[in-house]
Amino acid sequence: MWAQHLLTLPERRRGFHLITREVAGAVPELARTRAGLLHVFIQHTSASLTLNENASPDVRRDFETYFDHAVPDGWEPFTHTLEGPDDMAAHIKASLLGPSLTLPVRDGRLALGTWQGVYLCEHRDHGGPRRLLLTLNGEAL
Repeated sequence: MWAQHLLTLPERRRGFHLITREVAGAVPELARTRAGLLHVFIQHTSASLTLNENASPDVRRDFETYFDHAVPDGWEPFTHTLEGPDDMAAHIKASLLGPSLTLPVRDGRLALGTWQGVYLCEHRDHGGPRRLLLTLNGEAL
């Protein structure tokens, strides 16, 4: 079984946002999948995806603190500056974290660990809505 959906997430402020429920809810075929894989791909170059701690908001804040320190907005050597001081830094952060995740599916749901959640990593101050392409490949129940 194959299924594909486009999920458009509303604009979010800069930061790391849990989107696990939105992703799972956008793929109705997930509930009918015995075993498979859900591939999640973000169609943008200034936002990214990662899988990490889903309980403590401190983890998401610490991610943002680290990445803003490691790749600061408006760093003087950047030459790609036409789209604002946060743009080139956002591209670098997105490349470091990556544009996609492949998640296991088991018995009708994502087979994530107890404390794992999918993050939308928004690296711009005003990135706008974000599109995710969700592709499920699996064996039906």
